[in-house]
Amino acid sequence: MAEALRAYALIAGAWIRSTMAYRFSFVMMTVGNFLATALNFAAIAIIFGHTRLLGGFSLPETAFLYGTSGCALGLADLVLGSMDQLGRRVRDGTLDTLLVRPAPVFAQAAADRFALRRLGRITQSALVLIWALAALKVVWTPADVLLVPVMLLSGAAIFGAIFVIGAAFQFWATDAAEVQNSFTYGGNGLTQYPPTIFAKDLLRGATFVVPLAFINWLPALHILGRPDPLGLPGWLDFCSPLVAVVACGVAGLAWRAGLKSYRSTGS
Repeated sequence: MAEALRAYALIAGAWIRSTMAYRFSFVMMTVGNFLATALNFAAIAIIFGHTRLLGGFSLPETAFLYGTSGCALGLADLVLGSMDQLGRRVRDGTLDTLLVRPAPVFAQAAADRFALRRLGRITQSALVLIWALAALKVVWTPADVLLVPVMLLSGAAIFGAIFVIGAAFQFWATDAAEVQNSFTYGGNGLTQYPPTIFAKDLLRGATFVVPLAFINWLPALHILGRPDPLGLPGWLDFCSPLVAVVACGVAGLAWRAGLKSYRSTGS
């Protein structure tokens, strides 16, 4: 683990130094990332320009969902977002270069083309979250206050596990980046909105198949004092860390299986 973290830090650091060689370009790319992400919240604001409630949720409550989901995805995207390019390496055989280097393949793949501009997404989502926390009319308990950072870190770990599972799938599919993105960025788009606006079958799939509900829906419902649309027991609202650990374990097994099955291009 220490060797992998050291390799990741060295590779990411090299990409950061490369990025900072063109600082104006970096600033423009980060601002562009910020603005592109802000368009998603602009769409939510437009909706609330025509209605006071969305699925029974007010604008600050929806902004709370948006901010927590966006920050969680932003953290995972910053650290592991490059994993969606693994299919290209599998397809053209350049993954072989990672296999012969004296560093863990996972660390190399995760840090490859480390994009510091992704801070734009995190910053934009964090600003919305800060506003939502200030605007929410809830009675904060110590458990609720602690649940917010736990939710963000657990959500980031769940999104990260989905990134890794998607990358592992590309060992067999060779080019499934869009399938992976449908669960990561698509999952982010889903959890930005109140769960009450979706069909219950979709909610069940987002809870028991791909655990997107544990990223923010379930803990947020507890903080906001809202009943669960599926009528699930209240103790599940606190299970995000456990689900994150299980998801990371599954991701680790999937990565090992995918890497073991790799046979290069034969060229």
